[in-house]
Amino acid sequence: MATIPALLRDRPFRGYWTAQTVSLFGDQVSSVAMPLTAVLVFKASAAEMGYLTALIWLPSLLLGLHAGAWVDRRGRRRATMIAADAGRFALFASVPVCYALGVLTLAQLYAVAFAAGVLSVFFGVSDTTLFVALVPPQQYVDGNSLIYASRALSFVGGPSAGGLMVQWLTAPFALAVNALSFLGSAVFLGRIRPAEPPPAASGRGSLTAGARFIARTPIIRAELCALATINFFTLGFLALFTLYAVRELHVIPGVLGLVLGAGAVGGLAGAAITRRLSAAAGAGRANVLGCVLFTAPLLLVPLAAGPRPLVLGSLFLSEFGSGFGVMVLDITFGSITAAVIPDEVRARVTGAFQAVNYGTRPLGALAAGGLAALIGLRLTLWLTAIGATLGFLWLLPSPVARFRMPGSGAASQDGAPPG
Repeated sequence: MATIPALLRDRPFRGYWTAQTVSLFGDQVSSVAMPLTAVLVFKASAAEMGYLTALIWLPSLLLGLHAGAWVDRRGRRRATMIAADAGRFALFASVPVCYALGVLTLAQLYAVAFAAGVLSVFFGVSDTTLFVALVPPQQYVDGNSLIYASRALSFVGGPSAGGLMVQWLTAPFALAVNALSFLGSAVFLGRIRPAEPPPAASGRGSLTAGARFIARTPIIRAELCALATINFFTLGFLALFTLYAVRELHVIPGVLGLVLGAGAVGGLAGAAITRRLSAAAGAGRANVLGCVLFTAPLLLVPLAAGPRPLVLGSLFLSEFGSGFGVMVLDITFGSITAAVIPDEVRARVTGAFQAVNYGTRPLGALAAGGLAALIGLRLTLWLTAIGATLGFLWLLPSPVARFRMPGSGAASQDGAPPG
């Protein structure tokens, strides 16, 4: 038992972690199968790939504020997450069913992407509150490290399995795995009964309470500016990556899955080292470093040229480095916000944050799709990679770099009391 992390010996957290692990694996299969369904089944253009990616994230822009306010007023976050999982199961299951019947259309793929995005918004704003209900403050980094280690592990098998499933079963049938992962997540969440915070009191200004908290809290405001910039450019990059890899670099689906899976090794290393890095340098400095390590390796993709081994090596190295960086970034960001945001406005702050942060993603995808039609895929990938890499500059004049977690023996942050 000594080798098992303390949090995993806690039954409610173990059920929550298992639900996340199952769902994350399915998401990684979908990250390969969804765009390949558009590319291989419908011969989607660069603009159409931009539309598909945009529709996944557009609900965050449209519904983030309202979803956060609704969840805070209603409470029952776990029940909301279970309902969202059940709905996403039905949506993704419809794709292989309709494909088998010969009635699948690109319009349906767009509709599934948008509707699943709506449910993901409600799941996401509920998830942050459920996490702090299960994990004590002094273990926020440990809890986030376990969740994101699962994410990194999902990178090992998910994309590789997705690429192989596309080759063996066709892309639409590979999406059935993602559907089943949502069903599994709902089952495990249904087995836990955490003591959730009570519903927040409704009243005048409750809808904008999250936005006002962000505006007056320097550390959260700086994080939002940096991550929104990074997401705008990285989603534009990702909207074109599959198309560029398949059509310009001539990477077959199975190899593409392996390339994407290479990020898992970097992700596992990032998840393993972030706790020590955060303790030694502070969560804030680690967060700034994570922004750079996540985005800079993207430059290797448009740089890839020459002999086949050099091209594939560049893609593998890009995925490894980016996978490492995103783990450092996500774990420290999740821990910082868990410590800073009070429970009574947590879902509303998360909703407002996602409305901007995730709301930039469809805009970035649409912009990249349109720009690629004008100047070409490779040059657009250069511009999006450079833009993403510069996103960390928002953090330099802010209190982020000085942030340390509660109980670390140093001042935790500027601008707001710990949650």
